[in-house]
Amino acid sequence: MTHYKRFSIVITVFVVFMVNFGMCNPAAAPDEMKGEHPGRKKDHAKAPEIEKKYLLGHFDPASDGNFVKVKAPYAHRDHLYLLRDVYHAFIKMHKAAKADGISLVIISATRNFDYQKKIWQSKWTGRRRVDGKNLAKTVPDPVERARIILKYSAMPGTSRHHWGTDIDINSVNKAYFETGEGLKTYQWLVRHAGRFGFVQPYTPKGKDRPHGYEEEPWHWTYNPIAKIYTHQYRNKIRYEDITGFDGSETAPRIDVIKHYVLGINPACLKVPIEPKP
Repeated sequence: MTHYKRFSIVITVFVVFMVNFGMCNPAAAPDEMKGEHPGRKKDHAKAPEIEKKYLLGHFDPASDGNFVKVKAPYAHRDHLYLLRDVYHAFIKMHKAAKADGISLVIISATRNFDYQKKIWQSKWTGRRRVDGKNLAKTVPDPVERARIILKYSAMPGTSRHHWGTDIDINSVNKAYFETGEGLKTYQWLVRHAGRFGFVQPYTPKGKDRPHGYEEEPWHWTYNPIAKIYTHQYRNKIRYEDITGFDGSETAPRIDVIKHYVLGINPACLKVPIEPKP
């Protein structure tokens, strides 16, 4: 038996285990889980281990063999990348949506540390205005400035977009999803995305999700894989790992891991699958 066949059998057994013991998307097909996860160490009884560089975004998806380029008609621009399994699952969802008259287009996919740093730095330094304000001039307190940016933008090293499991669909304008075609698209996703393994991580804040980013109807995560990353991030990443950008010293003061990385839809946190020590 070849190494690839043995590996596929291990992953199939692992997926069946997760489905039988309470995954938030039990309808996700086992064949959507075949393939590679970055930097993982295989174990027959435990979830695959993910290297810290992938959890933190310290890699280039364009040159990493675990990632594939998203092609038209699935992407609205060039140079978007996803993990293979996530891309294949999206293609299936795209086909089903199209049959129902719904158009799904990926507008953002994997963003590594450097990409996220550019977003963060531009807002932190005031080069990019937030709600029409230059935060570097109007909000001198670093914690308060970080909290404002964190409404919709993650600190480098803490974004789910680092993982290759998360996508933004159609528009990042919340108003788009409140009327017309945008509302129809969102309603379709709420009803059907779970069949393909996708979950909205940033649902409206409330009793079940009191902390974290504001609601993002455009942001969807492929939970069969993202679940593994979420739990391993919680267990492996410490605040000394979150560094290399302006305002990084505010991360522990805000408790960004607890309140933002883990401040997600509770459905994405059920049944932790831990790697073997």
